[in-house]
Amino acid sequence: MSDGIDTPAQTVADAANTGAAAETAVRDRIDYEVSDLLCAYTDPRHAKSESIGALRTHLLAQHIRDGRRALAISSPSAGVGTSYVSANLAASFAQAGMKTLLIDANMRDPSLEDYIRPSAPVIGLQHCLMDPNLRIGDAIQQNVLPNLSIVYAGGQADDPQMLLASDSFKITVEDCLRDFDITIIDTPPSNGSSDARRIALVVKYAMLISRRDVTFMSDLKTLVDEFTNDRVKIIGTYLNSF
Repeated sequence: MSDGIDTPAQTVADAANTGAAAETAVRDRIDYEVSDLLCAYTDPRHAKSESIGALRTHLLAQHIRDGRRALAISSPSAGVGTSYVSANLAASFAQAGMKTLLIDANMRDPSLEDYIRPSAPVIGLQHCLMDPNLRIGDAIQQNVLPNLSIVYAGGQADDPQMLLASDSFKITVEDCLRDFDITIIDTPPSNGSSDARRIALVVKYAMLISRRDVTFMSDLKTLVDEFTNDRVKIIGTYLNSF
């Protein structure tokens, strides 16, 4: 029988419900700031965007239509535009009407927030891989742009290699392949860690990014050899001149 006074159990429950409601409200209020770096979205007629559009057309014809639904974007060294290509290619696929997921798997130096920045902190990839109570669906920012969803890295991780080598990462990728037409995964440069190899090994398909007057052919060949030894199919190389 109740006398109208909250019991401790009721108080705790009410507080928990209030906290959950507040968390949901904050999540619902998240906005996204799109940088001019995402030229495929902000300036689709620019030469940079046209180049990305041509790449998208090639991938649709040679990769996606063969039933392949994921692609790791990798490079032998930093500073060649891996995140630029990943973000703009994902935006270009989304503009073509494909349900697209962009994942920042660079948990050493994440940079996709430079292209599309959330107005508040969000659950990221590393949180899902560290916490067994979280699933990738908790980290997917749905329809940040029309047809484009994003999983942010969640900041710098203490041990990215361990997280990427876990069964959780493989399960995460498999879930994404089931739910999206195409999943683009941005990876760290290969000369600083083995993260890109671990990611590509799970994804099974990779595209390599090089940059004019920056990338050494010997470094690119080393990465090709490493991926080939891992039985990763390299679908091509994109020369980034911007």
